[in-house]
Amino acid sequence: MKVILVDDEQLALKYMEHQLRKVSQIEILGKFIDPFEAKRFVLETEADVVFLDIHLPEINGIELAEQLLQHKPQLNVVFVTAYDEYAIKAFELNALDYVLKPVQKDRLEITLRRIQERMDGRKTQGEVKGSSLQEGRLKIRMFRHFQIEASSTLHPVQIRWRTTKAQELFLHLLQHREQLVRKSVLVELLWPGYEPSRAYSQLYTAVYHIRKTLEPYSEYMHINSATDGYVLQLDNVDLDVETWEQFVGSVTTLDERTAAELEAVLDLYQGDYLQDYDYWWAESERYRFKSSWLRMATRMAEWHTGQGQLDKAIEKYQGICDRHPLEEEAHLALMKLYASLDKRALVLRQYRRLEEVLAAELNEPPSPSILQWYRNWSQTHQSPSQNSL
Repeated sequence: MKVILVDDEQLALKYMEHQLRKVSQIEILGKFIDPFEAKRFVLETEADVVFLDIHLPEINGIELAEQLLQHKPQLNVVFVTAYDEYAIKAFELNALDYVLKPVQKDRLEITLRRIQERMDGRKTQGEVKGSSLQEGRLKIRMFRHFQIEASSTLHPVQIRWRTTKAQELFLHLLQHREQLVRKSVLVELLWPGYEPSRAYSQLYTAVYHIRKTLEPYSEYMHINSATDGYVLQLDNVDLDVETWEQFVGSVTTLDERTAAELEAVLDLYQGDYLQDYDYWWAESERYRFKSSWLRMATRMAEWHTGQGQLDKAIEKYQGICDRHPLEEEAHLALMKLYASLDKRALVLRQYRRLEEVLAAELNEPPSPSILQWYRNWSQTHQSPSQNSL
């Protein structure tokens, strides 16, 4: 196992080297006090592990680690720190590899054994994942929930995030993919009220974890570090939201061909944008996609109606009412279709449903135009018993 040591104290470096020499099969490639010199060396060397002091001059050790992982996602980093209750709590919470100063031989052996097991497991996993991913593109779903699908596998890939903050940070970067997102914005978004040094430490830890989590998909997704922020880069990735927007932006008229294509694209919309996650920052995108889905579904329903395909039109309007129960025009269109088919009971049921949802959600009756249509229809479609009264 090839190792590099980074610490701002010469004595600490010598002590760590001494302890590691007691452990077999360890090759120390270099020792560094200057973190930037260490970074250059690590990026030019095939090392397995970097033992990295947290408190370094000019840069936080966790920030340096995530910068290294940007270029070498399979690198193992072990953080070295003097006892710090806050740091230890954060490391344990995030399941990071860490050792306390002064470093003990038995603790080193446990850490190195864990890393060796991880490296062996990663090799086996890489063979399996490589064979399943190498020939295809990666598909990512953002409608309803986040999900990864490799085109050559039968089942969705399960992503296990270390923390909810790491998950939220990744999804925020994914929403702003290919764009620089400033660190100050992320800190304010995810750790408001935290003292700055702690907030930034949390940010670096979360980015570190995202890099480790995305390691099997580094050919497809990687986070680039900039001076004051991050950019999530995607390669050979198909996003359902991008497929949706490209089609919606290109369709002008509906005919047999474009209607069939629109049906397929509508199937992508399995739920609202990131519907299963309660992130306030996703609300504007959620509303935007909701609105575009409503426009497209309504166009599809109207096209079916114009083609005389009333059963398909009814199915589309029912879907709109289910997803947007306050959309009065969809309820009215359904009532008109039922009326044209002389299905009086279904007209009554749809009107009652509209009345109930408006009363429950808005404490209001249907709009005047719908009330007028319903009164006119009722007067011409009274039952025989009502006519005799």
